[in-house]
Amino acid sequence: MTVASSPSLVALSAFRAAAATLAGVAVRTPLLRSDDLDALVGVPVHVKPEMLQRGGAFKFRGAYTFLAQIDPSMRSRGVIAPSSGNHAQAVALAAKLFGIPATVVMPTTVTDAKRAGAERLGARVVLAGTTTAERMDKAVEIARSEGSMIVPPYDDPLIIAGQGTVGLEIIEDAPATHTVLVPVGGGGLSAGVATAVKLLAPNVRVIGVEPAGAPKLSRARAAGAPVRIPAFQGLADGLLAVEVGGVPFAHHQKYIDDVIAVDDSALRRAMRFLLDRMKIVAEPSGAITIAALLAGVVRPAGPTVAVLSGGNIEWAGLLSLLGDG
Repeated sequence: MTVASSPSLVALSAFRAAAATLAGVAVRTPLLRSDDLDALVGVPVHVKPEMLQRGGAFKFRGAYTFLAQIDPSMRSRGVIAPSSGNHAQAVALAAKLFGIPATVVMPTTVTDAKRAGAERLGARVVLAGTTTAERMDKAVEIARSEGSMIVPPYDDPLIIAGQGTVGLEIIEDAPATHTVLVPVGGGGLSAGVATAVKLLAPNVRVIGVEPAGAPKLSRARAAGAPVRIPAFQGLADGLLAVEVGGVPFAHHQKYIDDVIAVDDSALRRAMRFLLDRMKIVAEPSGAITIAALLAGVVRPAGPTVAVLSGGNIEWAGLLSLLGDG
Protein backbone atom coordinates (compact mmCIF):
# COMPACT_ATOMS: atom_id res chain seq x y z
CA MET A 1 0.00 0.00 0.00
CA THR A 2 1.61 3.28 -1.13
CA VAL A 3 0.72 6.56 0.53
CA ALA A 4 0.72 10.03 -0.97
CA SER A 5 4.07 11.44 -2.00
CA SER A 6 6.20 13.70 0.23
CA PRO A 7 4.64 12.82 3.59
CA SER A 8 5.71 14.78 6.66
CA LEU A 9 8.61 13.24 8.52
CA VAL A 10 8.27 12.15 12.13
CA ALA A 11 9.82 14.70 14.49
CA LEU A 12 11.98 14.00 17.53
CA SER A 13 9.12 15.19 19.75
CA ALA A 14 6.92 12.39 18.37
CA PHE A 15 9.53 9.75 19.22
CA ARG A 16 9.80 11.14 22.74
CA ALA A 17 6.00 11.20 23.08
CA ALA A 18 5.90 7.55 22.00
CA ALA A 19 8.60 6.70 24.55
CA ALA A 20 6.52 8.35 27.27
CA THR A 21 3.44 6.41 26.16
CA LEU A 22 5.37 3.13 26.27
CA ALA A 23 7.06 3.78 29.63
CA GLY A 24 5.97 1.11 32.08
CA VAL A 25 4.14 -0.81 29.34
CA ALA A 26 6.83 -1.88 26.86
CA VAL A 27 10.16 -3.46 27.78
CA ARG A 28 13.20 -1.22 27.49
CA THR A 29 15.37 -3.91 25.96
CA PRO A 30 19.07 -3.94 26.94
CA LEU A 31 22.18 -3.76 24.81
CA LEU A 32 24.14 -7.01 25.05
CA ARG A 33 27.77 -7.74 24.16
CA SER A 34 29.56 -10.92 23.13
CA ASP A 35 33.35 -11.30 23.12
CA ASP A 36 32.98 -13.85 20.31
CA LEU A 37 31.01 -11.41 18.16
CA ASP A 38 33.47 -8.59 18.83
CA ALA A 39 36.35 -10.84 17.78
CA LEU A 40 34.65 -11.94 14.56
CA VAL A 41 33.60 -8.45 13.50
CA GLY A 42 36.69 -6.62 14.71
CA VAL A 43 34.86 -3.81 16.53
CA PRO A 44 32.70 -3.69 19.68
CA VAL A 45 29.20 -4.94 18.83
CA HIS A 46 26.07 -4.63 20.93
CA VAL A 47 22.83 -6.38 20.03
CA LYS A 48 19.43 -4.88 20.81
CA PRO A 49 17.30 -8.02 21.53
CA GLU A 50 13.71 -7.13 20.70
CA MET A 51 12.74 -10.78 21.14
CA LEU A 52 12.62 -9.76 24.83
CA GLN A 53 9.87 -7.27 23.99
CA ARG A 54 6.26 -8.05 24.87
CA GLY A 55 4.83 -10.15 22.07
CA GLY A 56 8.30 -11.39 21.16
CA ALA A 57 9.20 -8.60 18.72
CA PHE A 58 9.61 -4.84 18.30
CA LYS A 59 6.13 -4.56 16.81
CA PHE A 60 4.46 -4.03 20.20
CA ARG A 61 6.04 -0.58 20.41
CA GLY A 62 4.25 0.68 17.30
CA ALA A 63 0.96 -1.13 17.88
CA TYR A 64 0.54 0.16 21.43
CA THR A 65 1.59 3.70 20.45
CA PHE A 66 -0.98 3.71 17.64
CA LEU A 67 -3.84 2.45 19.82
CA ALA A 68 -2.97 4.77 22.68
CA GLN A 69 -3.06 7.89 20.52
CA ILE A 70 -6.13 7.35 18.34
CA ASP A 71 -9.61 8.52 19.28
CA PRO A 72 -11.06 6.19 21.99
CA SER A 73 -14.46 6.08 20.27
CA MET A 74 -12.82 4.75 17.10
CA ARG A 75 -10.66 2.34 19.09
CA SER A 76 -13.66 0.91 20.90
CA ARG A 77 -15.09 -0.48 17.63
CA GLY A 78 -12.28 -3.01 17.55
CA VAL A 79 -9.20 -3.24 15.39
CA ILE A 80 -7.91 -5.32 12.51
CA ALA A 81 -4.29 -5.88 11.53
CA PRO A 82 -2.81 -7.31 8.32
CA SER A 83 0.41 -9.06 9.26
CA SER A 84 2.90 -11.81 8.44
CA GLY A 85 2.91 -12.60 12.15
CA ASN A 86 4.67 -10.27 14.56
CA HIS A 87 2.43 -7.23 13.98
CA ALA A 88 -0.58 -9.51 14.47
CA GLN A 89 0.65 -10.61 17.87
CA ALA A 90 1.54 -7.06 18.85
CA VAL A 91 -1.90 -5.72 17.91
CA ALA A 92 -3.59 -8.66 19.65
CA LEU A 93 -1.67 -7.88 22.83
CA ALA A 94 -2.23 -4.12 22.64
CA ALA A 95 -5.96 -4.66 21.97
CA LYS A 96 -6.15 -7.00 24.95
CA LEU A 97 -4.58 -4.33 27.17
CA PHE A 98 -7.14 -1.79 25.95
CA GLY A 99 -10.00 -4.29 26.32
CA ILE A 100 -11.10 -4.21 22.69
CA PRO A 101 -11.59 -6.99 20.10
CA ALA A 102 -8.91 -7.69 17.51
CA THR A 103 -8.90 -9.49 14.18
CA VAL A 104 -5.63 -10.29 12.43
CA VAL A 105 -5.20 -11.16 8.76
CA MET A 106 -2.25 -13.50 8.30
CA PRO A 107 -0.81 -15.28 5.23
CA THR A 108 -1.77 -18.84 4.44
CA THR A 109 1.93 -19.63 4.93
CA VAL A 110 2.08 -18.18 8.47
CA THR A 111 4.22 -20.17 10.89
CA ASP A 112 2.46 -22.16 13.59
CA ALA A 113 4.29 -20.16 16.26
CA LYS A 114 3.03 -16.81 15.01
CA ARG A 115 -0.55 -17.93 14.43
CA ALA A 116 -0.72 -19.62 17.84
CA GLY A 117 0.75 -16.51 19.46
CA ALA A 118 -2.01 -14.28 18.06
CA GLU A 119 -4.71 -16.77 19.07
CA ARG A 120 -3.35 -17.08 22.61
CA LEU A 121 -3.66 -13.34 22.94
CA GLY A 122 -7.34 -13.50 22.01
CA ALA A 123 -7.29 -12.40 18.38
CA ARG A 124 -9.52 -13.81 15.69
CA VAL A 125 -7.27 -15.08 12.90
CA VAL A 126 -8.23 -14.81 9.22
CA LEU A 127 -5.91 -16.24 6.54
CA ALA A 128 -5.56 -14.49 3.18
CA GLY A 129 -3.03 -15.02 0.40
CA THR A 130 0.72 -14.83 0.78
CA THR A 131 1.59 -11.17 0.07
CA THR A 132 1.33 -7.89 1.99
CA ALA A 133 -1.11 -6.56 -0.61
CA GLU A 134 -3.44 -9.55 -0.29
CA ARG A 135 -3.52 -9.21 3.49
CA MET A 136 -4.22 -5.50 3.30
CA ASP A 137 -7.02 -6.00 0.77
CA LYS A 138 -8.69 -8.54 3.07
CA ALA A 139 -8.25 -6.28 6.10
CA VAL A 140 -9.90 -3.39 4.24
CA GLU A 141 -12.80 -5.65 3.25
CA ILE A 142 -13.38 -6.78 6.84
CA ALA A 143 -12.96 -3.27 8.26
CA ARG A 144 -15.62 -1.94 5.88
CA SER A 145 -18.09 -4.70 6.70
CA GLU A 146 -17.56 -4.68 10.48
CA GLY A 147 -16.67 -1.06 11.21
CA SER A 148 -13.34 -1.94 12.81
CA MET A 149 -10.21 0.17 12.50
CA ILE A 150 -7.11 -0.96 10.59
CA VAL A 151 -3.83 -0.80 12.49
CA PRO A 152 -1.27 -0.45 9.68
CA PRO A 153 1.83 -2.62 10.01
CA TYR A 154 4.33 0.08 8.99
CA ASP A 155 2.97 2.80 6.71
CA ASP A 156 1.91 5.30 9.35
CA PRO A 157 3.65 8.06 11.37
CA LEU A 158 2.40 6.76 14.74
CA ILE A 159 3.71 3.27 13.96
CA ILE A 160 7.06 4.74 12.90
CA ALA A 161 7.21 6.83 16.08
CA GLY A 162 6.61 3.78 18.24
CA GLN A 163 9.16 1.62 16.44
CA GLY A 164 11.65 4.47 16.51
CA THR A 165 11.86 4.30 20.30
CA VAL A 166 14.33 1.47 19.61
CA GLY A 167 16.62 4.11 18.10
CA LEU A 168 16.15 6.52 21.00
CA GLU A 169 17.19 3.82 23.43
CA ILE A 170 20.26 2.88 21.38
CA ILE A 171 21.68 6.40 21.42
CA GLU A 172 20.76 6.99 25.07
CA ASP A 173 22.40 3.73 26.15
CA ALA A 174 25.37 3.74 23.76
CA PRO A 175 26.15 7.34 22.75
CA ALA A 176 29.53 6.33 21.26
CA THR A 177 27.83 4.17 18.60
CA HIS A 178 29.36 4.48 15.13
CA THR A 179 27.03 2.20 13.10
CA VAL A 180 23.49 0.88 13.56
CA LEU A 181 22.21 -2.10 11.57
CA VAL A 182 18.44 -2.51 11.30
CA PRO A 183 16.25 -5.03 9.44
CA VAL A 184 14.08 -3.78 6.56
CA GLY A 185 10.64 -5.21 5.86
CA GLY A 186 7.80 -2.84 5.06
CA GLY A 187 9.96 -0.12 6.56
CA GLY A 188 8.41 0.97 9.85
CA LEU A 189 11.24 -0.19 12.09
CA SER A 190 14.04 0.88 9.75
CA ALA A 191 12.45 4.30 9.17
CA GLY A 192 11.83 4.86 12.86
CA VAL A 193 15.25 3.72 14.02
CA ALA A 194 17.12 5.63 11.30
CA THR A 195 15.20 8.84 11.94
CA ALA A 196 15.46 8.74 15.73
CA VAL A 197 19.16 7.88 15.60
CA LYS A 198 20.01 10.61 13.09
CA LEU A 199 18.00 13.27 14.92
CA LEU A 200 19.94 12.53 18.10
CA ALA A 201 23.33 11.66 16.58
CA PRO A 202 23.64 12.80 12.94
CA ASN A 203 27.08 11.26 12.45
CA VAL A 204 26.01 7.70 13.25
CA ARG A 205 25.90 5.51 10.15
CA VAL A 206 22.57 3.65 9.72
CA ILE A 207 22.44 0.62 7.42
CA GLY A 208 19.29 -1.27 6.45
CA VAL A 209 19.52 -5.02 5.93
CA GLU A 210 16.98 -6.85 3.76
CA PRO A 211 16.64 -10.38 2.34
CA ALA A 212 18.43 -10.92 -0.96
CA GLY A 213 15.22 -12.27 -2.49
CA ALA A 214 13.08 -9.31 -1.41
CA PRO A 215 15.14 -6.15 -2.09
CA LYS A 216 12.23 -3.72 -2.00
CA LEU A 217 14.16 -0.85 -0.40
CA SER A 218 17.15 -1.26 -2.73
CA ARG A 219 14.79 -1.22 -5.72
CA ALA A 220 12.89 1.78 -4.34
CA ARG A 221 16.08 3.77 -3.82
CA ALA A 222 17.20 3.00 -7.35
CA ALA A 223 13.83 4.12 -8.72
CA GLY A 224 13.41 7.11 -6.41
CA ALA A 225 10.01 5.82 -5.21
CA PRO A 226 8.50 2.63 -3.78
CA VAL A 227 8.12 -0.10 -6.38
CA ARG A 228 6.38 -3.45 -6.09
CA ILE A 229 8.65 -6.47 -6.46
CA PRO A 230 7.67 -10.08 -7.23
CA ALA A 231 6.54 -12.09 -4.20
CA PHE A 232 9.33 -14.16 -2.70
CA GLN A 233 9.24 -17.02 -0.21
CA GLY A 234 12.30 -17.09 2.03
CA LEU A 235 13.28 -17.76 5.62
CA ALA A 236 12.89 -14.16 6.78
CA ASP A 237 9.09 -14.22 6.61
CA GLY A 238 8.75 -10.97 8.56
CA LEU A 239 10.79 -9.06 5.95
CA LEU A 240 9.12 -10.20 2.74
CA ALA A 241 6.89 -7.21 2.03
CA VAL A 242 6.59 -6.72 -1.73
CA GLU A 243 6.80 -2.95 -1.44
CA VAL A 244 8.27 -0.58 1.11
CA GLY A 245 5.71 1.84 2.54
CA GLY A 246 5.51 5.37 1.17
CA VAL A 247 5.75 7.05 4.58
CA PRO A 248 8.74 4.94 5.67
CA PHE A 249 10.44 5.48 2.31
CA ALA A 250 10.47 9.24 2.77
CA HIS A 251 12.36 8.67 6.04
CA HIS A 252 14.70 6.15 4.42
CA GLN A 253 15.63 8.62 1.71
CA LYS A 254 16.65 11.22 4.25
CA TYR A 255 18.15 9.13 7.03
CA ILE A 256 19.40 5.70 5.88
CA ASP A 257 22.99 5.68 4.65
CA ASP A 258 23.03 2.33 2.87
CA VAL A 259 21.04 -0.85 2.24
CA ILE A 260 22.57 -4.32 1.97
CA ALA A 261 21.17 -7.78 1.30
CA VAL A 262 21.67 -11.15 2.99
CA ASP A 263 20.78 -14.63 1.71
CA ASP A 264 19.07 -17.47 3.57
CA SER A 265 22.22 -19.46 4.24
CA ALA A 266 23.66 -16.53 6.17
CA LEU A 267 20.47 -16.33 8.23
CA ARG A 268 20.87 -19.92 9.41
CA ARG A 269 24.45 -19.26 10.46
CA ALA A 270 23.39 -16.15 12.36
CA MET A 271 20.56 -17.91 14.17
CA ARG A 272 22.93 -20.68 15.23
CA PHE A 273 25.56 -18.17 16.37
CA LEU A 274 23.05 -16.27 18.50
CA LEU A 275 21.79 -19.47 20.06
CA ASP A 276 25.19 -21.09 20.64
CA ARG A 277 27.29 -18.07 21.62
CA MET A 278 24.84 -15.58 23.10
CA LYS A 279 21.98 -17.85 24.26
CA ILE A 280 19.50 -15.75 22.27
CA VAL A 281 16.67 -17.32 20.27
CA ALA A 282 16.05 -15.30 17.11
CA GLU A 283 13.68 -15.96 14.24
CA PRO A 284 15.29 -15.62 10.78
CA SER A 285 14.08 -12.03 10.32
CA GLY A 286 15.41 -11.14 13.74
CA ALA A 287 18.88 -12.48 12.98
CA ILE A 288 19.43 -10.73 9.67
CA THR A 289 21.66 -7.94 11.03
CA ILE A 290 23.98 -10.50 12.64
CA ALA A 291 23.95 -12.44 9.37
CA ALA A 292 25.23 -9.33 7.61
CA LEU A 293 28.09 -8.96 10.11
CA LEU A 294 29.10 -12.62 10.09
CA ALA A 295 29.00 -12.77 6.29
CA GLY A 296 31.19 -9.68 6.03
CA VAL A 297 28.61 -7.94 3.85
CA VAL A 298 29.08 -4.89 6.05
CA ARG A 299 32.34 -4.02 7.81
CA PRO A 300 31.74 -1.32 10.41
CA ALA A 301 34.61 0.93 11.40
CA GLY A 302 33.59 1.53 15.01
CA PRO A 303 31.22 0.50 17.84
CA THR A 304 28.13 -1.06 16.31
CA VAL A 305 24.59 -1.88 17.39
CA ALA A 306 22.68 -4.65 15.58
CA VAL A 307 18.92 -4.58 16.08
CA LEU A 308 17.50 -8.09 16.55
CA SER A 309 13.88 -7.52 15.59
CA GLY A 310 12.20 -10.62 17.07
CA GLY A 311 12.23 -14.19 18.24
CA ASN A 312 8.84 -15.64 17.38
CA ILE A 313 9.95 -19.13 16.51
CA GLU A 314 9.28 -22.28 18.50
CA TRP A 315 11.02 -25.64 18.87
CA ALA A 316 9.70 -27.22 15.68
CA GLY A 317 10.81 -24.23 13.63
CA LEU A 318 14.24 -24.16 15.21
CA LEU A 319 14.65 -27.88 14.64
CA SER A 320 13.70 -27.65 10.98
CA LEU A 321 16.16 -24.81 10.34
CA LEU A 322 19.07 -25.69 12.61
CA GLY A 323 18.64 -29.34 13.44
CA ASP A 324 20.65 -30.69 10.51
CA GLY A 325 24.00 -30.05 12.21
